[in-house]
Amino acid sequence: MTSIDDVARATGVSTATVSRALRGLSNVSESTRERIRQAAEQLGYVASSSASGLASGRTRAMGVVVPSVSHWFYTAVLEGIDAELRAASYDLILFNLGGRNGDRERVFHRSILRKRTDALIALCLDFTAAEQEQLLLTGHPVIVVGGPVRGLRHIGIDERAVARKATEHLIALGHREILHLGGEEDEWLNRRVPIARRQGYEDAMVAAGIPTRSEWALQGRFSLAHSREAIGGLLSSPAPRPTAIFAGSDEMAIGAMLAIREHGLSVPHDISVIGIDGHDLAASFGLTTFVQDPFAQGSTAAALLLDELSGKPARTKSVHAPTRFVQRTSTAPARS
Repeated sequence: MTSIDDVARATGVSTATVSRALRGLSNVSESTRERIRQAAEQLGYVASSSASGLASGRTRAMGVVVPSVSHWFYTAVLEGIDAELRAASYDLILFNLGGRNGDRERVFHRSILRKRTDALIALCLDFTAAEQEQLLLTGHPVIVVGGPVRGLRHIGIDERAVARKATEHLIALGHREILHLGGEEDEWLNRRVPIARRQGYEDAMVAAGIPTRSEWALQGRFSLAHSREAIGGLLSSPAPRPTAIFAGSDEMAIGAMLAIREHGLSVPHDISVIGIDGHDLAASFGLTTFVQDPFAQGSTAAALLLDELSGKPARTKSVHAPTRFVQRTSTAPARS
């Protein structure tokens, strides 16, 4: 069986140079890299991932911590990460917290430290002091996708600014009675995201001189089902009915639209609805929204860490991902 020593002898370089060249690391000229690649191909040499890991301290695997695998956003980010890693011949190791009732203790205090990874990506999570300590103990670069976390780099949209723009769209259509449907009860997630989206709503309302109403601040927990129930409860009560709803996510917006229709009302004739995210189902429901690209955010996160692992300077600043406004049929001018 051909070994790395055979490739080194055939090309007249050290085994360390062969290893760096075949793993795509820096400090190897392109001409030498190509010569080594051709020799390895001719000799039929295939690098052992375990052996290269022992030699280099690298596993060619990246860990990803997710709150659950049941939400569209997490799945889209994972697909972006996986596409980037596969192109670089890296493996993805998934650490699933399992939702609201998941075992975070198991993941942070046992699994992450036992699994050998070169870097870590976390999705839509905030961390306790103990969890941050566990992340630091790995000694690997870490980046968060989907909301800022104190002390860590992150990739995500400007939550507050986008929420303000979404609310301003409703105000520009003449709406003054605007309900906010948020997700702040999900404390096991990164609460900075729903808080920033609520603040953006409040910024727009204050700037327009429109008072907010406590009975029009409902929690949908980033869930279609909970949002459907929350809006359904409001419409079944004698409480005043809003003319528009700003939902802090497309899933919550879709839940609100379903509840409105179940109560014999029409979107947008009776109530306009706007969301944020660009969910796969948004177009089918005619939902007006601000679209973000979670696939691209995942790909960017993986690419930044791969660059860092290859020896390039680390990007220490967070990345603001772009959004674009898509107007559909769920919003219309307020009825006089």
